[in-house]
Amino acid sequence: MHGAVSRLCRSPKPVIIGVNGVAAGGGMSLALSGDLVVAAESAKFTMAYSKIAATPDGSASYFLPRMIGIRRALELHYTNRSLTATEALDWGLVNRVVPDAEFRSALSALARELAQGPTMAFGGAKLLFHQSTQESLETQMELEAQAIARSGHTEDFKAGVTAFAQKKTVTFHGR
Repeated sequence: MHGAVSRLCRSPKPVIIGVNGVAAGGGMSLALSGDLVVAAESAKFTMAYSKIAATPDGSASYFLPRMIGIRRALELHYTNRSLTATEALDWGLVNRVVPDAEFRSALSALARELAQGPTMAFGGAKLLFHQSTQESLETQMELEAQAIARSGHTEDFKAGVTAFAQKKTVTFHGR
């Protein structure tokens, strides 16, 4: 599982995780590793590790404190509290909660939306956001400057700027 989580996080492509049911233990860890998480209204989230006398695994101890803070992360681990989808949204663990009946269509619509977007810029932003937790302000701004300069050399950037200036809709091609 660790290799899969690492590959998902390091992928330059947006990773959408859908939770339709209970995300417990490793399932919750996997959900935390997504870029965007869509949950069905009936979804639940629980650490589950301390219930079996285990410590967190699968990236939970990396992502959870960064998303919700150490105190809340410890609370979830110590108490095995189960969060509803709405609570997970309030806590910042998921991006969207959709009615159960609309779950599959909401995931498909989001995937189509991202696939039609500036995929190279998405990958660059993903890398920058992950790097930002380990870099100083000045180093991060230098990394941003380098990344935006690379963006400026892409066909998608040129198309985006042209469409913006002409007040037209842009079609990106991932180049």
